[in-house]
Amino acid sequence: MDAQGRGRAGDIDPADQWVFDPNTGDYRLRLTPSAEQSPPPTQQRAAARRASRNASPGRDTQGHREVPPQRSRRAGRGTPPPTTSRRRPKPKPTGKKKALHWTGGVMAFLLIAGCTGAYFIYEHFNGNLSTVDIGDAGSGDTIPDGPMNILLIGTDVRTGKGNKGYGDAGSVGHADTTILFHVSEDRTNATALSIPRDLITDIPDCRTKQEDGSEKVIPGTQKTRFNESLGQSGRDPGCTMLTVEKLTGLELHHFMMADFNAVKTLTAAVGGVDVCLAKDINDPKSHLKLSKGKHTIQGEKALAFVRTRSSVGFGGDLDRIKVQQQFLSSMIRKMKSSETLTDAGKLWDLATAATKALTVDKPIGGIKELSDLGKNLSQVNTKNITFATVPVLDNTDGATVVLNKAPAEQLFAMMRADNSLTEVKKKEKAKEEAKLKGPKADPSEVRVEILNGGGPLGAAQATVNWLQNTEGVLKSSNGGNATGPKQKKTTLEYAPNQADQARRLADMMGLSSQALKPGTEDAAPKDPMRLTLGGDFKGAGVPLTAPSKAPEGLQKANADKQVCAK
Repeated sequence: MDAQGRGRAGDIDPADQWVFDPNTGDYRLRLTPSAEQSPPPTQQRAAARRASRNASPGRDTQGHREVPPQRSRRAGRGTPPPTTSRRRPKPKPTGKKKALHWTGGVMAFLLIAGCTGAYFIYEHFNGNLSTVDIGDAGSGDTIPDGPMNILLIGTDVRTGKGNKGYGDAGSVGHADTTILFHVSEDRTNATALSIPRDLITDIPDCRTKQEDGSEKVIPGTQKTRFNESLGQSGRDPGCTMLTVEKLTGLELHHFMMADFNAVKTLTAAVGGVDVCLAKDINDPKSHLKLSKGKHTIQGEKALAFVRTRSSVGFGGDLDRIKVQQQFLSSMIRKMKSSETLTDAGKLWDLATAATKALTVDKPIGGIKELSDLGKNLSQVNTKNITFATVPVLDNTDGATVVLNKAPAEQLFAMMRADNSLTEVKKKEKAKEEAKLKGPKADPSEVRVEILNGGGPLGAAQATVNWLQNTEGVLKSSNGGNATGPKQKKTTLEYAPNQADQARRLADMMGLSSQALKPGTEDAAPKDPMRLTLGGDFKGAGVPLTAPSKAPEGLQKANADKQVCAK
């Protein structure tokens, strides 16, 4: 092929197809000959056939198909890629920076452990993606305002080439590995929370879309294994999302799902993942046989590594989760390394493997949407990603686990309040905390109107009664229900000359600095502050501030450190 991109289609080397797009400032793949040259008749006929296939029933306008629950997730190739113009020279120093910009979002995610996934953003791969319509179980926005919660699901389904010999041959695809990936509002940190598959919990009713377009409500189940939230009785990923929301109190926005093959194809695409063992392992159940020390594994051996449990720790699922978290941390480091980012061939292979492996919800079911999501999540530094596991206790049956309520609720409350498990230095932290520092007015001088913007019925009056009868805030009044949509969090609006009153009320109610919303103009002498109770209000006198520290004994690890499996 010459410098103008001319040549036979069969001569195109994917590693030589990176071209600079001046419209976006990113590098993209040249997937067709130059637009200056008309494609040969055979290519024209092939393009027509692809266009015809994409116009057939069952495909959307982007060329990828919608996947009915628990059916084959492989899609067609989608619409033919657009032709590109004359290639521009690749700038030397900025190439890596551009690659880092969008590829860093790959950790946006990998679909963890026993079934890892990742995604790159190219039009050519749009047809590989598979989607599920989960209705209102998720967010309609690609990138929601505020913190973001993505549910990563690895299934134990055995359908598809290469999965023979793994999992349950008759499984409909349960939630074998599940991680709730919480990204902070300011994108400085993230928490990856593993949910044990054998956790006994309640699965709520959920509405699913059927193949004929109709809807069906799957009845909920009480006190059952968490992994039955997917596959069992026809449940789709939306049911798993609703189960996690009920368990944690967090609002979920998207899901990503893959099966066993994803681990094999993705690790092979990046040339293997580095792992460490504190002892020799010979596990006949997972087929893992490795000596003590460091190894680089891929394919079948990588899958065996994330499936092993009987040879590590106490041989239970919680020990398997630790191994999976270590593996995913290493995978993230490998994908964000210069070794991967500067190797066009690896990026091509990884993009192909990732898009074929993933099933996602419809709002992020296109290449552009995943690109936007990836760029947004790429802001999170690897050292600020913390892996943790839901605190549990052994059940009496010896085979399942139950929620350890006190530490679990403390952890969930931290995540709901967007408090990081990683100590992150934030530029705005000092400014925020300054709102709470300074003199406090006497309770008798505090004037406040209380509105119910999302709390339980009667919350405003209950708070007035508590403030007047218990705290001595006699100048408090009930403003009724707030107008507009319900608030998730309680807020206190006040003028600059009411700051001392605001600090006193914040101290009484346990309001965080984020809840305080100062204005810019002074208020009249008798103007009250405005306290709007949100969905986080639990009762009059109950502090609203969420825990700032993780529960004692919480199992956690950071993504930037390698740990040897024991």
